[in-house]
Amino acid sequence: METLATLFASIDYRDPIWIAVAYLLGFIVWQIGLPPLVGFLIAGFLLNMLGASGGEFLNEMADLGVTLLLFTIGLKLNIRQLLRAEVWGVASAHMGATTIGIAAMLLLLSGTAIPLIGGLSAPAALLLGFAFSFSSTVFAVKVFEEKGGMGSHYGRVAIGVLIVQDIAAVVFLAASTAKIPSPWAAAIIVLLILSKPLLVLLLKRAGHGELLILYGLVLALGGSALFELVSLKGDLGALFFGILLAQHPKAAELAKSLLSLKDLFLVGFFLSIGMAAMPSFDATLVAIFLVLLLPLKLMLFFLLFTRFNLRVRTAMFSSLSLANYSEFGLIVTAIAVGNGWLPTEWLAVIAIAVVISFIIASPLNVYNSQICKRYCHRLHKYEHRERLPGDDHIRLGKHRALVCGMGRVGAGAYDHLQTLFRSDVIGIDYDEDKIELNRSIDRKIIQGDAGNPDFWQRVDSKGHALELVMLCMPNHEANLNAARAIREWGFKGSIAAVTKFDDEEELLHKAGVDSTFNMYAEVGTGFAQHSMSELTNAPVR
Repeated sequence: METLATLFASIDYRDPIWIAVAYLLGFIVWQIGLPPLVGFLIAGFLLNMLGASGGEFLNEMADLGVTLLLFTIGLKLNIRQLLRAEVWGVASAHMGATTIGIAAMLLLLSGTAIPLIGGLSAPAALLLGFAFSFSSTVFAVKVFEEKGGMGSHYGRVAIGVLIVQDIAAVVFLAASTAKIPSPWAAAIIVLLILSKPLLVLLLKRAGHGELLILYGLVLALGGSALFELVSLKGDLGALFFGILLAQHPKAAELAKSLLSLKDLFLVGFFLSIGMAAMPSFDATLVAIFLVLLLPLKLMLFFLLFTRFNLRVRTAMFSSLSLANYSEFGLIVTAIAVGNGWLPTEWLAVIAIAVVISFIIASPLNVYNSQICKRYCHRLHKYEHRERLPGDDHIRLGKHRALVCGMGRVGAGAYDHLQTLFRSDVIGIDYDEDKIELNRSIDRKIIQGDAGNPDFWQRVDSKGHALELVMLCMPNHEANLNAARAIREWGFKGSIAAVTKFDDEEELLHKAGVDSTFNMYAEVGTGFAQHSMSELTNAPVR
């Protein structure tokens, strides 16, 4: 809580102006399809050019943003996902190869008179290679949310790779302190592990509103303060508390609740980076040179993914989402500069490189389907015949009805359809826990993200007997994407979809949906009918 007190006590009259400038630039770049953080970095550069300097408030904001970032990373840590070879294998090999490759290239050029690179030491080159080996979690999440790919196979693989990278960054953060942990450190960690049942109980009882957000803040800031007391990096404490809760079903809700708050405080980090280093002509040239290496980064990801048995389309989509530089590279560079390991000018270099990489990567990910249609057929020679679970061919057989999304609504629809079609009903969901639950009660279900066009590329369009597809996913964009993909797949039968708002119905009909069910409007009607039926059948007293 001391961090929050310090934060508000350090507010200067100029700080609202700096944040307003960040908002304006963030808003402008967002309108053209780029992540707002690009605008925040540009705002920092602009303010630097005008002679402005970041105060204590921005620094405290930045620290709090990084703390919350690491806490949410811990919450998303899925050990099963990370242990898959196509995740940790690709992440480790790519980071290692990129770090060594960029370091070797910089060392080869260190004997020249190139600004910033000339005279570069081997440790500094390795640090820079490490900083440029990261891909942006913020960028990837934005892309997946907008295109409905968060639950897709390529989305899960890419996020897994990013989390492994984030763990590597966290290890670097811990090592950068050069502090000897207190003898009490091990005892504190053991005590926290033993307190996990209590932490989980409090999480369950925290509800779904402001208490949940406040609980997350208490854990993130409390974990940071506790680790600082025993001479450990404070951010590691936030990460550790996140890991303790990661396996609980409510962890995802907590991470989502803190998302906006985390992004808000990270504005201070991106602003302070831009205000700390002036983007000189030399820094800009070096950044552009490093951006030219992005195609190599993309190709290396693609080759590694295909070596680990991903299909060409999945490998291409995953690679495109990772072909950029990262905000974590900025954090690593900021620490290196703070410790005197790198000159301050390198902060400007990596900040410019991050901005340019986002500008290039955004249209590539918007039009990834078109890119894949044009080039993927030429790349099939790199594809293995062996397919990974979640990436293999799908045959629907003689099933007549398909339910997409097996939550409460989808499960109810499935059970009703069984009374009409008997055993000729099948469900789809990408959530492994839901799949296990449904299979335990003898529902037929396959794993996949129906809202992702990539899924329908894997489904055999011939020999099926489908008559009806029901779109029961809670996300409107997912239902919309699914409807379009199903029609492009060649389905001529009936498509029904659930909606929450009236304006969604028109969009779904344009996408090929035959009938819609407004959950809010229709539930009221159903409730009234049920109540009247109960009243009619009630015994006279």
